[in-house]
Amino acid sequence: VSGEGYAPHGAITLDGGTVDAGTLSDVASVARAALLCNDAALRRDGVAYAVEGDPMEGALVAFAAKAGLEEQAVRREIPRTDEIPFDAMHRFMATLHPTHDGGSVIYVKGAPERVLSMCARQMRGDGEEPLNRELWEGLLSDLASRGERVIAFAARRGAPHATTLTFEDVDGDLMMLGLTGIMDPPREEAIRAVAQCREAGIGVKMITGDHVETAAAIAAQLGMPGAGRVATGHDLDRVEASAFDRLVAETAVFARTTPEHKLRIVTALQEQGETVAMTGDGVNDGPALKRADVGVAMGIKGSEVAKDAAEMVLADDNFASIVAAVREGRTVYDNLKKVIAWTLPTDGGEGACLVAAIVVGATLPLSPLHILWVNTITAVALGLTLAFEPTEPDVMRRRPRRRDEAILSGFLVWRIVFVSLLFAAGAFGIFEWGMDRTGSLDAARTMVVNLFVVFEIFYLFSIRYLDQPSLTLSGVRGTPVLLAGIGASIAFQLLFTYAPFMNRLFRTAPLDVVECAAVIGAGAALFLVLEVEKAARRLLARARRRAYPSGQGDMPWT
Repeated sequence: VSGEGYAPHGAITLDGGTVDAGTLSDVASVARAALLCNDAALRRDGVAYAVEGDPMEGALVAFAAKAGLEEQAVRREIPRTDEIPFDAMHRFMATLHPTHDGGSVIYVKGAPERVLSMCARQMRGDGEEPLNRELWEGLLSDLASRGERVIAFAARRGAPHATTLTFEDVDGDLMMLGLTGIMDPPREEAIRAVAQCREAGIGVKMITGDHVETAAAIAAQLGMPGAGRVATGHDLDRVEASAFDRLVAETAVFARTTPEHKLRIVTALQEQGETVAMTGDGVNDGPALKRADVGVAMGIKGSEVAKDAAEMVLADDNFASIVAAVREGRTVYDNLKKVIAWTLPTDGGEGACLVAAIVVGATLPLSPLHILWVNTITAVALGLTLAFEPTEPDVMRRRPRRRDEAILSGFLVWRIVFVSLLFAAGAFGIFEWGMDRTGSLDAARTMVVNLFVVFEIFYLFSIRYLDQPSLTLSGVRGTPVLLAGIGASIAFQLLFTYAPFMNRLFRTAPLDVVECAAVIGAGAALFLVLEVEKAARRLLARARRRAYPSGQGDMPWT
């Protein structure tokens, strides 16, 4: 069946030749069942066609139109009087329709294995014959192995003037009409998203109601590891409890499953210490969505029950959007750590400088008014720029952080202490040098205030990349927000140092070229020391990963 999208235009070919579907009773019967045992509808959206309802059912409506059936006319001519809605437990949908001769007809569509189990006969031309199960199972395997979603259709005559439909009416005596294979290939962005998940240390598991071979073929197209090994819902039901957790951990693809299986899989993964995000769209997915650490409901085809049970609703039903959210979340978390790693050491350096001077009885390198100036200017002009930092290049190549990891991690504690000591040492050094050079307390303190601002600017460039080197073209170039913040800080600092009214207000003194160069040189030295420290941490982290490939040897501060 040819065509594009949901447009009801295309041709049906048989053995390479185009045919009139109306002349083939088997094609016409399958098309009629596909249209009537169906809750979807097609609508014109400008030049394109869209689906109201389930996308798979929309594809079946388009197929029926290509077979020559007009949607509205057929549904008016053969109305529905009752139905058995599709459910993951019984895996089929059935509808009841009155006929012109006072009788009724029942149409059934659903999972091929389930529909075959309900059939005793198969259509042959305008008649019927006993069911050839091996024939249908071979066709099913062929379609499923190509990654097609396979739907089976069956029918039977109902009771005269029947208006209600029960499970007893459809089980055991149906006539098999045919199979449809629907090409539903993964989106290119989904394939890339799965690859990104693997790089980011995120395990992806496919839990589907589709046929085993369909699930395996789609998983292979997605590039999922272990795509050839598929566990079925039957496997999950019969495995011993002691082996269930191992089966769930080692298997990436689950086929012919029910919503109850989803809940068991989510629970088993959580009991193994995993953080689980699960997607779902059906009413029966509610318990598993609620149980997962992050339940993700489909915004387009998801039920209201699923949306209410989930923490997040995926507006475009696109798996790649989840991976994009992970990337964004890691970026936000990184930037939060950068703000902390920048703010606390700068404040710590100022505090350490004052405490040390008081303890040894030395002259304070800067006054409380100077500290207020530094914090007021740099916290706004410099600190806030880190909130706008772009994503680091390696953010999706890291393993996920541990669930119990505190935001003030060992790494941040180390950085706070280490940088605070460097700030304090630099402040005392430049203060003593300034006193020896000028003999003026105001000039020496002015140099210390400028040193703190310069230190914070250089440290800002260093902290933009927590683990990667900052001495690169992109690292030095910065971002527009960063450069604007630095420009504002420099302008305020020039005003602080050289404006006469600021000299009187803050008791500062203008600095000459040599003194400015000394302050800037000290800032560059701080930047180089921090880059060497980052390089040492990267080397140590690589050594730990070689020694402990599974990650159990990771140190909290690496």
